[in-house]
Order: sequence, then structure tokens, then C-alpha cells
Amino acid sequence: MIERIWSGGSLLYLALLPLSWLYGLFSWLIRLSYRCGLRKSWRSPVPVVVVGNLTAGGNGKTPMVIWLVEHLQQRGYRVGVVSRGYGGKSAVYPLVLGQNTSTRVAGDEPVLIYQRTGAPVAIAPKRAEAVQALLQQQPLDVIITDDGLQHYALQRDFELVVIDGVRRFGNGWWLPAGPMRERAARLGSVDARVANGGVAQAGEIAMRLQARDAVNLLSGERRPAAELSRVVAMAGIGHPPRFFATLEKLNVEVVQEVAFADHQEYQQEQLAALVNADKTLLMTEKDAVKCRAFAQPNWWYLPVDAVLPSAQAEQLLQDIESLLTK
Repeated sequence: MIERIWSGGSLLYLALLPLSWLYGLFSWLIRLSYRCGLRKSWRSPVPVVVVGNLTAGGNGKTPMVIWLVEHLQQRGYRVGVVSRGYGGKSAVYPLVLGQNTSTRVAGDEPVLIYQRTGAPVAIAPKRAEAVQALLQQQPLDVIITDDGLQHYALQRDFELVVIDGVRRFGNGWWLPAGPMRERAARLGSVDARVANGGVAQAGEIAMRLQARDAVNLLSGERRPAAELSRVVAMAGIGHPPRFFATLEKLNVEVVQEVAFADHQEYQQEQLAALVNADKTLLMTEKDAVKCRAFAQPNWWYLPVDAVLPSAQAEQLLQDIESLLTK
């Protein structure tokens, strides 16, 4: 229902407009308070690159963060990542992730980034504290923040916004009547815009998500997803239909699609009930980091990589690199 409202397919958004106006006013006042110096923001001693979005969830932000981290690492830079750690319940902040840090403590996206890139990752509601915790442990050349476009308490040197190239900005209204955290006019002040899927508009970098082979959660075996039989597809991400559409393009034999809430916590019994011995459970990598401890032999996940046109990717990296060589 909420997707229908946000996409403009229902007039129910009108009933939510008063709340949206309050949200918009509150957001504007917060930003104004930092501009006027009524609230203090903190500047990191190393450059900060914010990867965020203007709409709520499911835009492909985390794959973009991983892409940036990996490509900057390949160029020899020491990269750290900070996040709010949404969905995590740590007793102490800031928290620097380690090999045994669970998603229950840190949240799924920070753990996924840590496992995929090997970069140091720290979480804290106050992202400046997460940056400081990383810098106290080791020297770094650049900090990437996973989300945080609207977290003005941390100054930034480069802002990159990921846009859902298919859904775009829905009906254009602030939450909760629409999907917007900030209005689309905010794009005029950012340094780069990346459109995930759909058709990139003028000034946007096209991005697509490319699936790798499916990976077995227990054995680590890799296999083309199309070779899996009688698949029950599950996704607890911001926009599950994107995952299901990917499987359709890969000609995966999907017998059932199961969508969960973003950042959903799972129990073994809950997921085991979805499949029997002659079916295969296939999930996103973001779901997999929460399920490894109790995975079954017929559970698999599908990693995806962000892919950008080579010329635009090179220009984006050069723009960020120019901050690091000053």
C-alpha cells in the first residue's frame, strides 16, 4: 500500500500531507541551524565522502559504497567506512567492527560492507564519533559514509546521491505522504548523482547491478543461479521487487517469492519453514549475513556488484581522488 501511495497511484497521500509538511519544516530548520552556526558540525582531518539518497530505502546505496571502497583500495588508498548501523543494537558506541561482530549488534549493511571489502568499519548514531574511532586505530586517507546525506553534524567534502532510476522520486512529497527525505531540488548542491537502473537523466551516472554466481551459505560453493532448482526467493531489503526481477532476468526457476521488511531479523525456524528438501532458498547477500550462523545446506545467496560506465566511473574516481591529493 505504501508503495502505491508514494508512487502516486493513490490519493491517500492527501491525508498524510500535514505530517509531510511538518517533516519538511523540521528538516529545513535542522539544516538552517547548521548553516547559521546554531548547531556545530565536526570536520574530519581526512576527506569525507557521503553516499546517500533523497528517498527512503532500496536505492542501491550499499552496492555503490562497496564499489567506491574497492576501487579506491585498488588505487592504493586506505579507506574507512562509517554508518549509523541501522537495525543494530550495540551496548556501546562508537563500535569498530571485528571478525565476530554480529548483524544483531552492528546492523546488516555495515557487516556486509566489512565482509565484502575488508575495510575498517565503525558505527555510531553520531557519525563523527565513528570517524574518530577509526582514526584512533589506524591512519586512513578517506572516509566513506554509508548514508548520512541528511546528517549535517558531520561535515563532508563530497556528496554522492544514489537515485532509483525506475521509481525516481515517486509523488515528490516528504515522508510520510511520499518517499522524500529532502526535495529533489537538493540534487543541485551535490557533487555526483548515480541512477541505479532505468534511464539515467542528464548529469547522472548510469549504474546497474550485476549478479555473480549464487553462493551456498554453508559450503561456499558457487553456481550459476539458473542451475538452482525450485527456488523460493526471499528478500528483506528496501525494495524486494528489484531482487525478484533480477532472478527473472537470470531465468531462475522461482516457485515462490517472499518479501520481508528491510533490516528484518530472522530465526532459523522462520526460514526453514519456507523450503523442504526438494526446494532451494535463495536470498540477497544482505540477508545472508544475518543467516550464516544457522544456515541449512539448501540455502544460497546472490551477490551483486555495482557496474558503472568506464569513462564516467573514471571521472568520478578522479574527482574524489583530487580531494585526497591536496
